[in-house]
Amino acid sequence: MTVRTTQTQPAPAAPARRPRDGMLIVNALGGLENPNAAEAAESAGGLLQGIDQMAIDDRAVADARASGVHAVNITLGYVMGDLEPYAHTLHEIGVWDELIRSRPHDLLHVRTAADLYRARDEDRVGVIYGFQNGVAVGDDLGRIAEFQRRGVRVFQLTYNQANHLGDGSMAPENRGLTPFGREVVEAVNESRMMVDLSHSGENTCLEAARISSVPVSINHTGCRAVTDLPRNKTDEELRLVASRGGFVGVYFMPFLNVTGHATADDVVAHLVHAVNVCGEDAVGIGTDGPVTAVDDLDAYREKLAQHVAERQAAGVGAAGERADTYPFVVDLRGVDQFRKLIGLLEREGWGSERIEKVLGRNFAHYAERVWG
Repeated sequence: MTVRTTQTQPAPAAPARRPRDGMLIVNALGGLENPNAAEAAESAGGLLQGIDQMAIDDRAVADARASGVHAVNITLGYVMGDLEPYAHTLHEIGVWDELIRSRPHDLLHVRTAADLYRARDEDRVGVIYGFQNGVAVGDDLGRIAEFQRRGVRVFQLTYNQANHLGDGSMAPENRGLTPFGREVVEAVNESRMMVDLSHSGENTCLEAARISSVPVSINHTGCRAVTDLPRNKTDEELRLVASRGGFVGVYFMPFLNVTGHATADDVVAHLVHAVNVCGEDAVGIGTDGPVTAVDDLDAYREKLAQHVAERQAAGVGAAGERADTYPFVVDLRGVDQFRKLIGLLEREGWGSERIEKVLGRNFAHYAERVWG
């Protein structure tokens, strides 16, 4: 991922109202890019997983603020490809440090749970540094403390494939953690970062949740009991993570429906199931996408087939990714996505207390348990 800062896109006027005054909204995995910027338009990968190119510009920041989101866990560092993982990860941390320094009135680097509320109170967007693949640790456990000192707060163990820490969700053997992976979990615990089990294989998730001395998270997933695809988590995984004080974020992704054409109603269905399994104090949202919507879906669709094929050829695609499926929920995107979700949850009969927990308070309380 190359982060490019631009000021070429006009910033839209903010909506008249935000989702709800005082409500804390935290996206446990998302993005701050503008997928329509020229730099990002050259690569569909920037739209799928934030791993190729990403443009942070005035529109992206304005849209994030207008949406009401107060903090987002962004993906930085190595995820896949031919770049040297450790060097690339350090480079991207530096790029993000500079980006945040260049926008002190817009962005805040989140290092503690208190920073989530500070971002809300100061009308800034909090940026949580997170990994989606732990390979940058190499064979040096000391790097974990280094990443923590540099401000990383979320350490996802695996992407879809297997790595030297454990098996991802698409690894057919489903072997769980490696011996070194167990050491990494312990080191991440000691550094008080979140052990994120999104994308992990089932046995990797269950084992990590059991051995971790600190509550773990699944920051962006769906429920396999609702939609039987490997990127979604079983009730056993969900229940175990929640029972140990952890956190589960539901994404806005095609894996929420077996057709690959997920809708806002599917997001609600998975949230309802997650709350039924985990309890209302353990569930939140991790959309896995930016706030700024793709403006030209037809042009985007032309690039999507090639990118999905490349991901499959590289062995990092997930079951449910197809050329005709968008990596987002079409009717739950853009600056109104959180307002619309609140309305749908109210229609489901959820009260304001539960909605506020799921939109952000649960993540903040989980962050207090891990980060302090």
